[in-house]
This record gives sequence, C-alpha cells and structure tokens, in this order.
Amino acid sequence: MNRLFYLHLFFWAIYIIGSVVIPYFLSADFGLTILNITFFIASFVCFYINYFFVVPQFFSSRRFYKSILAFLLSVVCFVVVRYLMEEVLLPDFYVLNNHQKNISFLNYFLNNIFYSSTTIFISTIFWFLKYFIKIEREKIELIEAKKIAELQALKTQINPHFIFNSLNNIYSLVYQKSDKALPAIEELGKLLRYSTKDLGENSITLDKEIGYIDSLIALEKLRIKNPELFLIEKNINHPQLNISPMLLVPFVENAFKHGDFRDKGIQMKISDNNEILHFYLLNFKKERMKDSDSGIGIENVKKRLNILYPKKHELNIKSSETEFIVDLKIDLRNE
Repeated sequence: MNRLFYLHLFFWAIYIIGSVVIPYFLSADFGLTILNITFFIASFVCFYINYFFVVPQFFSSRRFYKSILAFLLSVVCFVVVRYLMEEVLLPDFYVLNNHQKNISFLNYFLNNIFYSSTTIFISTIFWFLKYFIKIEREKIELIEAKKIAELQALKTQINPHFIFNSLNNIYSLVYQKSDKALPAIEELGKLLRYSTKDLGENSITLDKEIGYIDSLIALEKLRIKNPELFLIEKNINHPQLNISPMLLVPFVENAFKHGDFRDKGIQMKISDNNEILHFYLLNFKKERMKDSDSGIGIENVKKRLNILYPKKHELNIKSSETEFIVDLKIDLRNE
C-alpha cells in the first residue's frame, strides 16, 4: 500500500507539472494559470470521489447499467466542481470566464464529458490496482493461515505419537521389573519438558533439536542390550541456528521402532557446515518390518518440510529389504 501511495503522489506531481507549471512558464498568462488550477482542483476532487465512493459502490461487471451510472455520477462531480469555480466564483473575484456567458448547465455538462473522462478513467484504473493488490494480499494471508493451521495440526499429531512410543518402551521395562525403568521415566520427563516448552514455537535453536535426539537415544539405550553399536557423529559449529521443532526426532523414533538391535545398531551423522544442516541416519530393519514403510511421523515431517523449507531442503529416503536410510539437507541460512 505504501507503493500505491507513492504512485498517487508521482501521478499528481507529473499532472501539476504538465498542466500548471509548464504552461505558466511558457505563456506567463495569469488568467490561463488560474483556469488551469481550477481544472486541476476539479480533476483532483473528481478523481478521489470516483476512487473512494463511486466505483466501489456502483461498479459492477455483471450489471452494465450500474457502470454507466457510476461514470455519469463522476462526470457530474467534475462538472459541478468546475462550474462552481469557473462560472460562479471566478467572475466575481477575477472577472474570468472559461466559457461564454450565460452558457446553460446542460451545454456545460456535455462539453465537459470529454475533459472529465480521462480523470475518471485513470481514477478507475488506480482503484482496480488497489483492489487487485488487496485481493492478492488476502490470498497470501489465507495461504499463510492455512500453512499455520496445517503445521499446528501436524505438530499435534507428532506429540501423541512421540509419547505413545516412549510409554511403550517404559511399559516393557516396568513389566520386566528392570532397574532401567526409573531412569527411563526420568529421561521421558526430560523429553516431555522439551516438547511442552518448545513444540508450540515456530522455531527453536539447533542445539535444542539435537537435545531431543540425545534424550531419546539415552532413553532407548536403557532397553537395548548392545548400545555400544550406536555410531553417533556430531559436528555442530552453529548451535544457535534456528530450525522448526521436531523435524529430526521422528526419523530417530522411526529407527528405534522398526530397527533391528539384536546384534546391530544405528549410524547417525549430524553436521551444519556452511549453515546447511546435514542429517544422515541408517538403521537395519527387523525381519517382520522388511516390507513396512515409514509411519505417520515421517509422513508429517515430509509435509512440514514442503511447507516450511520449499526449495531449501533435500530429503532422500532409501528403503531396501534390510536397511532404511534417511539423508536430509536443510539450508538454515537466514532462518
């Protein structure tokens, strides 16, 4: 809208220079300059009456007669203002007339249809420009609102899914009367504090997202016999980079849910060279999961990546008979 304001300002600056200033310097005729000024005032008043009231109220593409009526109303505004200044006020103050004396209002009206048409046409073009800018802005706002609503819906799906997996793990430890049950509950408490505090945010720092992963791995290690098979490599140079919460965790959840940890582990690498996050995760599938694909958590991440990082991410998922590999890159510059 600021650009539209400057466009109006530019138009009237050009109009005044072309219709008042230049003619004055060319002719130095004071009477002609006064008439040019009255014409400018009539045009200005007509322009904004048409812009703010006539076109918004009367213009209709479906009812042609309303458009004709709108045009005639704007002409009347122009004629009335110009007539009052040039045929009523000027003869008394400057003894000036732009037309012959005793001209009828009808003839004056018909004579000014041409002069007012240009002003009305330009005013209508400006109104349409404002109208289309408003429509486009509303479309953008609707798209943004839809994105926010969809992201909130996806987040609310992620959180119960995440809790459900963790409670299943703890239930298994409690059922086995394992000494690892209490530490597991403590780790889950950390994860819940992460999720309740950060999940509602639009973005969190990268080190917090990795904190989710560290807590999740610590929780899962309590139930796995060979945690030494976990190969974790982190190379984080920019821990304060912003990232949308719960983008990486679902991949790690999926690895623990479907992974084979009897004599195998997982391989995970996280780096942020040049502020481009690179997340790599490999897990081996359980025998009964070899024909299974990724679950709801990963599908939600795919949707969120497409919404939040269009053209700024690259996600490759390879699923073979025995392995599941996630290779994700996200450009976090300027985030």
